[in-house]
Amino acid sequence: MAETAAPRYGRVLLKLSGEALMGDRKYGIDPETLARIADEIAEVRSTGVELAIVIGGGNIFRGVSGATEGIDRVAGDNMGMLATVINSLALQDALERRGAHTRVTTAIPMQAVAEPFIRRRAVRHLEKKRIVICAAGTGNPFFTTDSAAALRASELKCEIIFKATKVDGIYTADPQKDPTAERIEHTTYQRVLADRLQVMDATAIDLARGSSIPIYIFSLRERGNIRRALLGEPIGSMVSDDVLDEHSTGGAA
Repeated sequence: MAETAAPRYGRVLLKLSGEALMGDRKYGIDPETLARIADEIAEVRSTGVELAIVIGGGNIFRGVSGATEGIDRVAGDNMGMLATVINSLALQDALERRGAHTRVTTAIPMQAVAEPFIRRRAVRHLEKKRIVICAAGTGNPFFTTDSAAALRASELKCEIIFKATKVDGIYTADPQKDPTAERIEHTTYQRVLADRLQVMDATAIDLARGSSIPIYIFSLRERGNIRRALLGEPIGSMVSDDVLDEHSTGGAA
């Protein structure tokens, strides 16, 4: 059934962490992991869905960590935004070797390697079934790539944000540290903010709530999960503004 089912969403923003590209390495990009992710994204694209992607840069440099080591926060965040461009170009190369047409757009102008993010142009790329990779965050320091993902999803009128992570959803506590942590299948933006659940930062949640864009959190570790999420299979946790569903989420911290 899943093989012939139609995608539940027509336009999706996929948020990938930079760490997702590391595989078992301590930093950088693992070619095998990059290839696997590109295979999945190319397969999803073949279903006809319009796909935008935002990638973090934590596998190369993280501005907040740099600030603790004596690097100015603004300089560190700028370095982190440039790291997202490196990851975006790597993913573009992997996707195009699989026949998927892509465009890398950047919030910081660098015409030699990518085109600047212009909303109307990016929408046109999506309509032409090109994968749009949005790099360099928001172009401003002090904003995370989670915030960039929510911003781009709002601008591009995406129906949902897919956040592919290392865990299979939202938990009441860190499941790696607390064996009693419970998975929450569906909750609201307000509860995420009030209970400080580890989904996205507050700015990203507020942006998504303002545009009524749901966020779906699922694990990238299991092959095929991006497609499963697109088909609406229950493999993760949903955040939306539907208050009625909050009562079915189970016990929260």
